[in-house]
Amino acid sequence: MSRLLKRVNWAGITLLMLFSTLVNAANLPDFTELVEETSPAVVNISTEQTTTSSNRQLSPDAQELNEFFRHFFGQQPFGQQQQQPRQQQRQRSSLGSGFIISHDGYVLTNNHVIDGADVIHVRLNDRREYEATLVGTDARTDLALLKIEAEDLPIVTMADSDDLKAGQWVLAIGSPFGFDYTVTAGIVSAIGRNLPSDNYVPFIQSDVAINPGNSGGPLFNLDGEVVGINSQIYTRSGGFMGVSFAIPSNVAMSVVEQLKADGKVSRAWLGVLIQDVNRDLAESFDLDRPHGALVSRVMPDSPAEKAGLKAGDIIMAFNGKTIEHSSELPYLVGQLKVGTDAKAQVFRDGKERTMTIALAKRPDDAEVAQQKADENRLGMTVAPVSEQQADRLGIEGGVIVEQIMGGAAARNGLQQGDVITMLNGQVIEGVDAFNRIAQTLPSNRSVPMRVIRDGYPMFIPFKIVE
Repeated sequence: MSRLLKRVNWAGITLLMLFSTLVNAANLPDFTELVEETSPAVVNISTEQTTTSSNRQLSPDAQELNEFFRHFFGQQPFGQQQQQPRQQQRQRSSLGSGFIISHDGYVLTNNHVIDGADVIHVRLNDRREYEATLVGTDARTDLALLKIEAEDLPIVTMADSDDLKAGQWVLAIGSPFGFDYTVTAGIVSAIGRNLPSDNYVPFIQSDVAINPGNSGGPLFNLDGEVVGINSQIYTRSGGFMGVSFAIPSNVAMSVVEQLKADGKVSRAWLGVLIQDVNRDLAESFDLDRPHGALVSRVMPDSPAEKAGLKAGDIIMAFNGKTIEHSSELPYLVGQLKVGTDAKAQVFRDGKERTMTIALAKRPDDAEVAQQKADENRLGMTVAPVSEQQADRLGIEGGVIVEQIMGGAAARNGLQQGDVITMLNGQVIEGVDAFNRIAQTLPSNRSVPMRVIRDGYPMFIPFKIVE
């Protein structure tokens, strides 16, 4: 009798487990219809580029790995030589994905897929192939708009990416490693991700398997709408590791409108250098918790300077949107049109105030870089030392190293967080004094710099090599 009861119990457990498995399987999405409906609007993109290279021929495996590193890391580990032998011209192809957004042939993809291409080929799901014209690119968002001469083409439907939430199912279609129309699926891991090298894109993070060749392809929701454009992966192994990033569809379509109209993107500019507010800074500024964007520097003749923003101000909200992390501010500013009067909620001297800022056109990167170089020859950005920090260190004035950009600062061993109190025998009263003294430093000769690091003061020799 006992054995019979045990058998009955095991049979019941087995049936229960089988029933649970069937229920869970029934709840999983079926992507077959979605794939059939959307695949015709997904395209394969290949390019031809005339490049100069050495006579030494690489193996096919090395060439493929070179292409992988070039697209995803900006590196090329194989084929580098210290001494360049005789040069020759050769053709190189890259491979990526894209999708059709209009019946008359506009195609959206990543900028890095077509960057430097002489010829761009677009191949459709039905094997029709067209040579595409480049309408325009935007390197900051890694987007490119192409045009092929065709009519009545199948198109994707663009979703409102602001409605996307973590945990939702998403699906990607692309050509990883050249395997056309490969389908992978997963969930949204997070939204609004800001990467160090991309201040203008609040990325969608997912665990959808993305590999070289998926770049520029669409990320769909369960309604078959494009919520993002697959752009980057995070990897330590060189392959997919469960962390993929896509450009939100709303960001992409905003860029598309400008590329169609002008072939380029113009962004509004505030003209400040900012940093995150950590716990210690929040305490030093008497904030209840860490949030906002701390202004470490105001660029000369910028919209911020004209509006009265100062170093040490904390921007708590911009145009009605609360700022939790400083990385959110560049995107909010960049989304606005040049000439817009924006409202900034600013925390200064323990009080909040609202300031109106007339946004201007962002200068070219070369102009910004030159301006930084002219104002600061030392290869770093600095911020004012707060009163609380000064009291703790027992100093008056000084500047804190905010960012090391290279050059003299890197060569002389300065570190982020160092507090500089003297330079070339002159006391540093603040950021303006620091920049003024930096302009007068001699080249190719060491000068004394007093630095406080981890609470300990010391002098270091500082030399600008020009």
